[in-house]
Amino acid sequence: MSSTNTIAEREVKSRRLFIAVILGLLAGIGPLSIDMYLPALPALADDFNASTSLAQLSLTACLVGIALGQLIVGPISDVRGRRMPLLIGMAVYAVISLLCVFSPSIWTFILLRFVQGFAGAAGIVISRASARDLYAGAELTKFFALLMLINGAAPILAPMIGAEIVTFTSWRGVFAVLSASGLLMLAAVYVGLRETLPVDRRSRGGLRNTLATFRKLLGNSAFMGYAFTQGLMMAAMFAYISGSSFVLQELYGVTPRGYSLVFGLNGAGIILASQIAGRLAGKVPARRLLAAGLSMASLGAIILMAAVLLDLGLPMVIAGFFFVVSSIGITSATTTSLALQDQGRSAGSASALLGMLSFVFGGIAAPLVGLGGEGTALPLAIVMMALIAGAVVCFTLFTRGPKRAEEAAGR
Repeated sequence: MSSTNTIAEREVKSRRLFIAVILGLLAGIGPLSIDMYLPALPALADDFNASTSLAQLSLTACLVGIALGQLIVGPISDVRGRRMPLLIGMAVYAVISLLCVFSPSIWTFILLRFVQGFAGAAGIVISRASARDLYAGAELTKFFALLMLINGAAPILAPMIGAEIVTFTSWRGVFAVLSASGLLMLAAVYVGLRETLPVDRRSRGGLRNTLATFRKLLGNSAFMGYAFTQGLMMAAMFAYISGSSFVLQELYGVTPRGYSLVFGLNGAGIILASQIAGRLAGKVPARRLLAAGLSMASLGAIILMAAVLLDLGLPMVIAGFFFVVSSIGITSATTTSLALQDQGRSAGSASALLGMLSFVFGGIAAPLVGLGGEGTALPLAIVMMALIAGAVVCFTLFTRGPKRAEEAAGR
């Protein structure tokens, strides 16, 4: 009997890991779509004879598409189920990515990038909603930590892969790879991911019901507290992505290869922190884990600010970045789990709001880091500290909701 139980447990764990790989790859569409072509931006601008700002506008178009796509696809998946919208989204993503390869002008490319982001949003929003369909309580926190193990590798690998592709082909080769990635994810979903939302648990259709669901979520102070906490923390991450390259390379003389190593180190920190959170889930309440993650981020922001104001040197700057970025592995898993605990029937809509706020806040924060000009890292330190302080305030003041969900997430 014990041998049979052991085999059954192994099968369950194997199936869980397989689903986590699929959902983790789907959640990684954002970093892949955003980060992989960054090394190719100068070549892209030259190819289209376009300005740098126009080339960067293609990044903004993708971010806007991802944000809006989540708001549309999330509620649809609550009504129609997860599988079909996901299959359609991945198919469109693959086709549009291929069309990007053959873009005749920068404006066509920008439009296609918006549609690409919109379609890719299906993978991001439905991966979170599907996880909520399958798990609850501490198991949900553990599963989101497992997703971070897989998804956390995407920001590390994407720029490196993009740089290698550009070495052998052109920027168009990056989008050929993204198209192939979309096809692989489409096949993985078709073969390996069953419908996670049964018909009897789906929401009723109609615009009125969708708006009512969003009104209910917006009026839920605990949910919005966790959503704003996550959004502000992710905005700090976007500020780091936007400004760290300039700060480290231009102000501190780090080489491009050295910067990629620092970027990779911080990505590894996300993975390590998320796995610690996953190990502790069920033993330590999720709110306490989230508080620890926010404390870690606050320490990093203080170190970074001190390093900039007191000119403490490159090692302290890197240490500040490491603590802030690594904390995302804890805060992302716990805020998502806590926010979705009571959203079984509206997990898609709730996931959409979570994702949309992250990209909106990130889009606002990213340009702010350059306001002080090219001679100082102070704007980046101020922006990151302000965002993290805002996340701490939102967590402290607005997430004291019903104890039931919090206790369920911690055991």
